[in-house]
Amino acid sequence: MIINSFKRAFSIPFQSRFHSSASTIDSSEIEVFQKVTSEWWDEFGPTKGLHAMNKLRVPFIRDGLINEGVVAEKNINTALPLKGLSILDVGCGGGILSEPLSRIGAQVTGIDANSRIIDVAKEHAKEGGLNVNYLYTSIEEHSKDNISKYDVIAASEIIEHVTEKEKFISACSDCLKPSGSIFITTINKTLLANFVSIFVVEDVIRLVPKGTHQIEKFIQPHTLQRILEDCNFQTKLIHGMFYNIVTNRWDWCSNTSMNYCLHAVKR
Repeated sequence: MIINSFKRAFSIPFQSRFHSSASTIDSSEIEVFQKVTSEWWDEFGPTKGLHAMNKLRVPFIRDGLINEGVVAEKNINTALPLKGLSILDVGCGGGILSEPLSRIGAQVTGIDANSRIIDVAKEHAKEGGLNVNYLYTSIEEHSKDNISKYDVIAASEIIEHVTEKEKFISACSDCLKPSGSIFITTINKTLLANFVSIFVVEDVIRLVPKGTHQIEKFIQPHTLQRILEDCNFQTKLIHGMFYNIVTNRWDWCSNTSMNYCLHAVKR
């Protein structure tokens, strides 16, 4: 069911101040996601796959940080394991990942270049009594005044929508503290991913608007790993993820030919 208060956000004029030569943002991507702004928190709507993904990506972030030894031992087995850690959720959308990270103790800042969806995120967090700092900005702009500020960066389902991935990762690195972690989930650049994510999901069952994904922007794990290494990161883990469209369920798998996650640490 669409929350009525979100409809107000859909009428806010779109701003494009970040679409400069220094930005990795593609204005056409923003326009596509504006089509689902009012349905962002509908768990049975176009973003239901993102809602379902939280069952994997939230523990992925939590456990990765525990393994790196940055989670206080006294907090590990509590309801707030990420207490005291600062997280930047890049491309946060309406806050589907930001909110659960906040609920387990993290100090979350969510940024997105879609002004309408940031209003949706703010409204939803307010309704839930959550203290999440949402900002309408790009990672390139945000990094200028937030050097080495965050313990963690979450870049989930966003890098397949940006233009210049090297600039994107470099800006993320600038925002991270030394030894900070970046967690990425994305789509592999394969024929299978093209068939499922674009032909099936967009053209056949029309789960998301046509144009949501472009295969030329998908990225293979080894390419992403090389970019991260060039930006002073060491990859800790790459793991496959499988999404069952029929049951709306995500599971871990050894195959990375479709979706995968990656955890890297800044040297």
